[in-house]
Amino acid sequence: MRVVITGSVAYDYLMSFPGRFREHILPEHLHRVSLSFLVDSMRKQRGGCAPNIAYNLALLGERPTVMATVGCDFAEYRAWLEGWGIDTSAIVEIEDEFTSSFFVNTDLDNNQIATFYMGAMGKADRLSFRDLDYRSVDLTIISPNAPTAMVKYVRECKELGIPYIYDPSQQIVRLEPDQLLEGTRGARMLIVNEYEFRLIQNRTGLSEEELRALPEITIVTRGEQGSTLYIGDQVLSIPAVPPEPLTEPTGAGDAYRAGIIKGMLRGYSWEVTGRMAALAATYALEQVGPQNHRYSLAEFVARFRRVFGEAPELADLLQAEGRTDK
Repeated sequence: MRVVITGSVAYDYLMSFPGRFREHILPEHLHRVSLSFLVDSMRKQRGGCAPNIAYNLALLGERPTVMATVGCDFAEYRAWLEGWGIDTSAIVEIEDEFTSSFFVNTDLDNNQIATFYMGAMGKADRLSFRDLDYRSVDLTIISPNAPTAMVKYVRECKELGIPYIYDPSQQIVRLEPDQLLEGTRGARMLIVNEYEFRLIQNRTGLSEEELRALPEITIVTRGEQGSTLYIGDQVLSIPAVPPEPLTEPTGAGDAYRAGIIKGMLRGYSWEVTGRMAALAATYALEQVGPQNHRYSLAEFVARFRRVFGEAPELADLLQAEGRTDK
């Protein structure tokens, strides 16, 4: 089965603040904020929503295709992805741009303040599903990217009959209300966190029930409170998996999405799919950077059994590395 991952490709600059942002924010002066946080550390990591999701899918035995635009500084990153079996043939280099950059500062409560430099991502609307063998695509995800590209990909998926997951998350504030509605309506799935779900409601004026009725499935992630899957009239509450230990949250949401995609591709039950996603996210929480965690499928399955118990789908998952039907 073929899955295409669209979204940002970036270098992440991860900083740690040895305090709490809330102790330095004056609510009565929010209309003129001027803050500077002295950080203890900074690390440059490979990141971006698309390769983060693809990397976690590779750990789960898939060989996804990434469709994105990158800068002239991408050669080493491309080699890294290909080393994990990720198809980079749909990644296009923009010669006169640098790869996007994500600057994020995390405090002691794992709250984050971030800035994103668009760079080569701003040309993502040059790409098209029509340039791929789109009839062979079983599923795609439209994750945060240049807003114009996200709008274009939604329309192409609908025109070409490609099932898609809609993940507007960080770009909700840059997309117009009608564009958010267009992306959500008819999607195979909407996946956002609790705050983002409320933000879409606020921008579109829809009630919770009206918004959940637009896609086939809605998933709302809730951090350490787990996640909720709304599948028709069915509501599944999936618990989070406690990290051992909690190190840094960047990339956990992308890892969660990879777990969901893996379960969808294999046709697993939604309960097992949600639990796989929760466990995949926890591995990302346990390392600094979104692509520094490692596990074999045997290790993943053993930990799943330790946390959640047995499931019939696990035997199928263990054989993923040897399949020829990807």
